[in-house]
Amino acid sequence: MLEVCYGVSERRICQVFMCHRSAYRYRSIADEQAALRMRLRDLAQVRVSYGYRRLHVLLQREGWVANHKRVYRPYKQEGLMMRPGGPGGM
Repeated sequence: MLEVCYGVSERRICQVFMCHRSAYRYRSIADEQAALRMRLRDLAQVRVSYGYRRLHVLLQREGWVANHKRVYRPYKQEGLMMRPGGPGGM
């Protein structure tokens, strides 16, 4: 991309930006987990009082193979975070 714009080699661009050429060429192979994100959103709408830990257990029971970190990230990004409640909360 930068090679075409500025007419210089990949090696020169990496030298200027002080990065490795393997990092410059890197393409992620991770999928977006769109199906997991949609299922998590559906479960969170049905079970409003559940946090990500309990939703993770429900997903495991349904057969999803995802660790708690892979559930927490979309849970947070979708804005499904629970607010503190009960006697000690707001």
